[in-house]
Amino acid sequence: MASCSWLKQRFIVIISVFVTITSVNSPVNGCFTSIFSFGDSLTDTGNLLEISISESSRRPHSAFPPYGRTYFHHPTGRYCDGRLVIDFLAEALGFSLLPPFYGSKSGGWEEFQKGVNFAVAGATALNSSFLAEQGILSVSTNISLGVEVNSFKNLLPSLCSPSLNCREFLRNSLIVMGEIGGNDYNHPFWQGKNTEKIRQLVPLVVGVITSSINELIKLGAETFLVPGNFPIGCSPSFLARFQGSSKDQYDPLTGCLTWLNQFTEYHNELLRRELHGLRNQHPDINIIYVDYYNISTRIYHSPEQFGFKETLKACCGTGGVYNYDPSKSCGYPPLDRCCKDPSSYINWDGIHYTDAANRWFASVAFAELMNAIPSLEALCPTSTLNKLGIMYPKSEM
Repeated sequence: MASCSWLKQRFIVIISVFVTITSVNSPVNGCFTSIFSFGDSLTDTGNLLEISISESSRRPHSAFPPYGRTYFHHPTGRYCDGRLVIDFLAEALGFSLLPPFYGSKSGGWEEFQKGVNFAVAGATALNSSFLAEQGILSVSTNISLGVEVNSFKNLLPSLCSPSLNCREFLRNSLIVMGEIGGNDYNHPFWQGKNTEKIRQLVPLVVGVITSSINELIKLGAETFLVPGNFPIGCSPSFLARFQGSSKDQYDPLTGCLTWLNQFTEYHNELLRRELHGLRNQHPDINIIYVDYYNISTRIYHSPEQFGFKETLKACCGTGGVYNYDPSKSCGYPPLDRCCKDPSSYINWDGIHYTDAANRWFASVAFAELMNAIPSLEALCPTSTLNKLGIMYPKSEM
């Protein structure tokens, strides 16, 4: 294993390339006492699974093998072979993995004193009824970001106490706002909607994200990690959906569809602009943008430098150019086809990422958080250079 000094040098290289420092404020005690997370399937630690159980509805893909095979060795409701970015972040900050909120039994301080995850696979930023009015159908759930935030607001009073008011409690909490918004675009793209019509949704999606942050600021929250969207033009699901596009629509270096990645860039640019406006309105609030797009495109351009051999094929799938078929989804019996080594793949099931890829994304999010709030590295008890070792693939150790 590499020495701590080598890890520190590697850590500095990564943040010099990928990190955007956005704030210098810090929580009351210099470290977080809880983490609250919102989002969709890229962050869902089991909520959709719990909802399906409580409603006696069809189990999601994530309820079946080979989901969970790499780390948990059984399905957990995560759309991954192992851990998600939020799992790596929680572990690096000294927390247990965040429990899913929906389907919980107690729903009070005892269960959620260190945080909870509200993210639901299939969730959209925009209200599902609004999307339905646009002819856009939500496939797996009618939960939106507004529903998730309202669930948190209803829970919050039970997390506070006479000796710890809610504002002080939230002031010491980390809020992870997403990734969210991807499904607002995924559904209409997959349903064949006009691209320009979908583009008109972007300001509305970004507006919901920023208004949700504003709601939580009013309640007392002071530190937010806000990820941008991933390059959908590199997703096997989109590559399969638009297979046969003209040659000039593909990036010759990566094989990704450039026009779809440009769509993601538009969302991310607008999100960054709106977050900048929020910082101006709330100069005492930490709003930290996480640039998933940049780290992803660097990986797609130089996969071997990050330990990957396969970039555009799904690890779990049914064959074809991109190993993805929406009618034969990974996880549903009897489909248990999986590559031998998921850690060599960026993509897990055609839509979501592998444990190995999530480890890299988490390293960037963690680095941005540590550089925005330098005191955390010294004051969070497990945020040490040794602990940072979990953030890097074995090939880098």
